[in-house]
Amino acid sequence: MQFYNQPVIESWERFYRANFINSLTGFKSVSLIGTVNEDKQTNLGVFSSIVHIGSDPALVGYINRPRAAAPHTLTNIESTGVYTINHILPSFVEKAHQASAKYPDGVSEFEEVQLAPQYIGDFPAPFVGESLVKYGLTLQEIIPLTINNTFLVIGKIQCVIMENDLLQPDGFIDLHKAGTVCSNGIDSYYSTQPIGRLSYAKPGQKLVLKSHHE
Repeated sequence: MQFYNQPVIESWERFYRANFINSLTGFKSVSLIGTVNEDKQTNLGVFSSIVHIGSDPALVGYINRPRAAAPHTLTNIESTGVYTINHILPSFVEKAHQASAKYPDGVSEFEEVQLAPQYIGDFPAPFVGESLVKYGLTLQEIIPLTINNTFLVIGKIQCVIMENDLLQPDGFIDLHKAGTVCSNGIDSYYSTQPIGRLSYAKPGQKLVLKSHHE
């Protein structure tokens, strides 16, 4: 096995180092965040830093890059207080990835990559019409991370939209059945293959491997 210490890692070329660190953290969820500004201009961005914060209340967080590098999503959320998170499917991975391009202010990524903005009920932010699992959030807190000028954005789930057959009897959502993709690094996308669900872990009690649909 090879050992890489901090001086070695820091000596690497910027994009090589970024690929290394981004892929080191492993497979993660990747979604499209849909927003709209006060003038109703839509915006769409790709984020792979989305994380569960809590279930009661239902909170989800994501990391927004420094404002100079990725201003539109954060600015829209700050001004309207609402946004959507939309799972990506294999059928539109390339369109989703293209939404990561740095389009100028006033240009809608929905239009540029040809994904459909979808307004559901009275929720004011656009969902991705092609997504099978999506949810709307209201902003709760933005925490600046001074160590690298990024932001932890925390939202509260207001609504969830998904296909009827994805929800299991115990509340588990079968994302494999939905076709939701995951990512690694900044440009690599993967389909999933379930191993199984394990029983609730307790000291001294043997785990039971359940089928994926139990």
